[in-house]
Amino acid sequence: MTGSEMRLQAVIKGEVQGVGFRWAVQSQAGRLGLTGYAENLPDGSVRVEAEGPPDRLDQLEAFLHRGPRWAEVASLDSQRGPATGEFHQFEAR
Repeated sequence: MTGSEMRLQAVIKGEVQGVGFRWAVQSQAGRLGLTGYAENLPDGSVRVEAEGPPDRLDQLEAFLHRGPRWAEVASLDSQRGPATGEFHQFEAR
């Protein structure tokens, strides 16, 4: 981990469960070399925590606004902070 890495915390609402959203995020994050996870929340939204270089987080965040083909993203609430280095890979939980 380098000192310039950041952490993206995002909650995506809409038609985002049961449409392959977490797996698509995992694939995208893997291609970008990011670590973290994507998980379904009880209210029907998806939470994404990702760490890596800010420009790659920008690319992931742009993808989160669209999602995979079958998803319909209604809103995305995100914030950034310093990376913790606690993740070793990106997983769909």
